[in-house]
Amino acid sequence: MDDKKVKELKKQATVIRKHVIEAVYNAKSGHPGGSLSSADILTVLYFNEMRVDSNKPDWEDRDRFVLSKGHCSPVLYGTLAEKGFFAVEEIKKFRQADSFLEGHPSMRNVPGVDMSTGSLAQGISTAVGMALAGKLDKKNYNVFALLGDGEIQEGQVWEALMCAAHYKLDNLIAFLDHNGLQIDGKITDVMSPEPVVDKFKAFGWNVITIDAHDYNQIQEAISEGKKTEGKPTMIVAESVKGKGVSFMENEAGWHGAPPNDEQRDEAIAQLDELLKTMEVE
Repeated sequence: MDDKKVKELKKQATVIRKHVIEAVYNAKSGHPGGSLSSADILTVLYFNEMRVDSNKPDWEDRDRFVLSKGHCSPVLYGTLAEKGFFAVEEIKKFRQADSFLEGHPSMRNVPGVDMSTGSLAQGISTAVGMALAGKLDKKNYNVFALLGDGEIQEGQVWEALMCAAHYKLDNLIAFLDHNGLQIDGKITDVMSPEPVVDKFKAFGWNVITIDAHDYNQIQEAISEGKKTEGKPTMIVAESVKGKGVSFMENEAGWHGAPPNDEQRDEAIAQLDELLKTMEVE
């Protein structure tokens, strides 16, 4: 991608990060850390890669996306709103009783959500089923999924990965948001899944390691995954939990905690300053 496109994507991701902060702040609950760490991945997917149409959310030939770590719904909602699936104003109603934006995404209620998720490991399992269905129906859509690195402590994840490799689902590309933290601390202290790259390879996947905040690396990895034949692709995206908000970065405590008034204002100010800097550049 040229510099102009990268700048456009970076601005879009920063706006989505603002939506994440506003969502959890207004709800007084939610998961900002993992939402912020994966904003760049969703930005590249929805604004540079995936075939989707906000006017036809159920378009049969669209690419599919499954947020396997469904608790990070704020980043998906922010992305879908920016893509035009629903009004941006709805984000401030996140998790409220009269809102369709529930704590975990619902395919029945939210335009653009391809799978209801929240129970960890079930999302990637469904993504495998979608990819297999695409093969059986001779469709040319791709299925993308995003997992958390704490999520892969679930055994069902590995059953799904084994299935995907067995059926040679090269229309499936998954991302691992590898920020190293979960609600109780470091993933290596809670229940270490390392070495993840070696394990994904042993389960028959094509594995690519990238910087989760480098737009060119994200896009290049997707392109390589789409060219790979006979294997699903796992993109291990090395990320920073809480990316974009200085006091949230690399802090496990921000896995599932909302900011207070002062913290919300500081977070929005930092993201606004970043947008201002990009405008000057």
